[in-house]
Amino acid sequence: MNKVLARFSCVLGALAMMAAPAAFAVDKKAKPRVTVKYPSKAAARAGARTHVSIRTKQRHFEADMIGGEPNLKSSAALVFDLAEEQTIYGKNTQNRTPIASITKLMTSMVVLDSNLPLEETIYIDAADFDSVKHTGSRLGAGTGLPRREMLRLALMSSENRAAASLARAYPGGTQSFVDAMNRKAVELGMRNTHFVDSTGLSSENTSTAEDLVKMVKGAYDYQLIREFTTTSAHEVETVAGRSLQFKNSNGLVRDPRSSWEIGLSKTGYISEAGRCLVMQAKIAARPVIIVLLDSWGKQTRIGDANRIKKWLETKLERKPVG
Repeated sequence: MNKVLARFSCVLGALAMMAAPAAFAVDKKAKPRVTVKYPSKAAARAGARTHVSIRTKQRHFEADMIGGEPNLKSSAALVFDLAEEQTIYGKNTQNRTPIASITKLMTSMVVLDSNLPLEETIYIDAADFDSVKHTGSRLGAGTGLPRREMLRLALMSSENRAAASLARAYPGGTQSFVDAMNRKAVELGMRNTHFVDSTGLSSENTSTAEDLVKMVKGAYDYQLIREFTTTSAHEVETVAGRSLQFKNSNGLVRDPRSSWEIGLSKTGYISEAGRCLVMQAKIAARPVIIVLLDSWGKQTRIGDANRIKKWLETKLERKPVG
């Protein structure tokens, strides 16, 4: 009897062992499999770059602005709204300072007011060489160009010998020309401005940001000044048949990708004046005059101009003209 019971127990044990895997299999099938997909390394890096780019742009914008106004590096600056006839930004606007080649806007007005023939040939003389800063020029002694081309090079490329020759070829000579420059300044209401030469190489050519707005307004009335100051590059042929290439001294005018709409432009630099820039431009469909004086760093005046543009586009884009 005991042997029978033992055999029966063995059979039951075997049956239990056979049933167990089936039960376990049913349990496994009852639990749903969860699949987790992680982003690829490339996608993770792209997302991180986008996040960093947004934060970087935000920091740059905040650095460009202080208290809702542009953070300019120029020592003196003025933005004048021509539609409203009022200043919309000013910094040290009455500080009298050397203006370097911004002078050449006045030079050009005096030349055009004289009604001297623009096709008359003017020759570069040793007297036109820079004895103040000893700057160079590709216009050597004896180079002959029409007065029109000398004027273009003085405005577009800030050519000092061209500007000096225009003054020397004026009736009564250079001193008479400088006297006419100062009379024109008075006529324009520039009461804190004085000129001693036609090039701007002398640090005694001084003015204020407020006076330079008046000079830019006056110069803008001359079609040739508007044209010559906004020409990106130009080739001239001397009387001797030599071809010379010149480019605009303002990178914002030269750059074909620039979004600026510039109606008049003039740059200037001597060590005493720092980097200077004046422009008439349309920003957010609104005409403005920008004056930047004594900017430190070679590209700072361009950076300041772009900061002003960004600020004005935000400030004026929804404001109707007139």
